[in-house]
Amino acid sequence: MSRGLPINNLPYRARIYINNQVLIPANLVRTLGIERVKYADIVISFNGFVIELRNVLLLRTRHTVSRQFTIPRRVRELYGIRPMDQIEILQISRGL
Repeated sequence: MSRGLPINNLPYRARIYINNQVLIPANLVRTLGIERVKYADIVISFNGFVIELRNVLLLRTRHTVSRQFTIPRRVRELYGIRPMDQIEILQISRGL
């Protein structure tokens, strides 16, 4: 069985999936202590722009610790973020 991606710190470079979601690997979720967090404030970097996303819903699956979040449509349209683009996650903190 796979142990997951060996990512334990920020910043973290991630690719945007076709459904406009971004994966936060399980090792990083554990390191940041956000296993039970439902909403988070996330700061990302894309093409030199630093973008702050507030109260982003962290999606989870039933059997893993990893999380995913969707970049809001208005942010994607404003900055030209498209599926398969690469972003850098600079900071994740508890929301609400």
